[in-house]
Amino acid sequence: MKNLIVIFAIALLASCQQEKIGYVDNVKLMDEYQQKIDVESKFKVKADALAKTRDSISQAFQLEAQAFQSKAQSMSQAKAQEEYAAMQQKGQMIGQQLQQQDQQLQIEGQTEMDSLVSKVKEEIKAYGQTNGYSYILGGGDGGSVLYGKDANDLTDEIVKLLNDKYKK
Repeated sequence: MKNLIVIFAIALLASCQQEKIGYVDNVKLMDEYQQKIDVESKFKVKADALAKTRDSISQAFQLEAQAFQSKAQSMSQAKAQEEYAAMQQKGQMIGQQLQQQDQQLQIEGQTEMDSLVSKVKEEIKAYGQTNGYSYILGGGDGGSVLYGKDANDLTDEIVKLLNDKYKK
């Protein structure tokens, strides 16, 4: 009988223990994470440089096309068509090269952002394990937390942790 009471008391204590739950506003976290800000800045610089290159190449090609139009009037029709076909082919090649550069930059940026998101998830997991959380939920746009007490909001703590680690 005594053993039954002890077992019942232990079961009661175990059932009364609550899980420690927190949440993170994903949008705020990523907006305030310095490494993400730096990655975006780096790729903006690269995108701007690519846009300038694209503009100068396009401008040079347009000048070449205008020069051809003037020159084509003095050519025979067959020669003009041959030159026009060569210009078209050159324009298509330039367009393809620029498109490939754009795609490469997008892939590079997406790869770096995916790596960053994985790093953030790992840090949140480590934070949760270190601080005894059973669950850390994601909130913000598209998140799973519709409401949470401010006391359970870990966003600022995790942003600080991530930014401190990034500074090192």
